[in-house]
Amino acid sequence: MNEFLDSVEVKLTSTNFVTTGTIDFWSAVVFYQPKVVKTQKSENRLQLDDLTIDELKTFKALRSWRNDLAEKLNWSAFRICHNSHLLEIAKKNPKTFSELENISSFGKARAEKYGDDIILVLNSFKQI
Repeated sequence: MNEFLDSVEVKLTSTNFVTTGTIDFWSAVVFYQPKVVKTQKSENRLQLDDLTIDELKTFKALRSWRNDLAEKLNWSAFRICHNSHLLEIAKKNPKTFSELENISSFGKARAEKYGDDIILVLNSFKQI
C-alpha cells in the first residue's frame, strides 16, 4: 500500500462503514492521479536538511499541531496540510495571513481555516 501511495498524488479519500446484516466492513475510496515526473522546481523543494535548528523546531511544532488536529477530526494529516507546506511555513515564518496565503500550494482557504492556529504556533517561538 505504501509503495502505491508513494507513486500517486492523492486527490480525495472517502471511507464508509458498511453493514449488510451478516458482515460489517469498511469501504475506502481513493481518488488519485499518477505523480508527475519531477521537474527542476520539484527537485528544489525544501527538505528537513534545509532548515536551521530553530526552523526545525518550528516545523516539529507545526507537525505536532497538525497531527493533533487530524486526530481530533479523525482525518489523515495530509488533509489539513502536507509536510511540504509545514517546511515552507517554518522556513518563511509568515507573520500575516497574506504571507501565509503565499506559501506554495497552501492558499487562501487553508489560511482562513488554519491560519489563527498556525500564527499562534509561530508566535510561540518568539524570543522574549
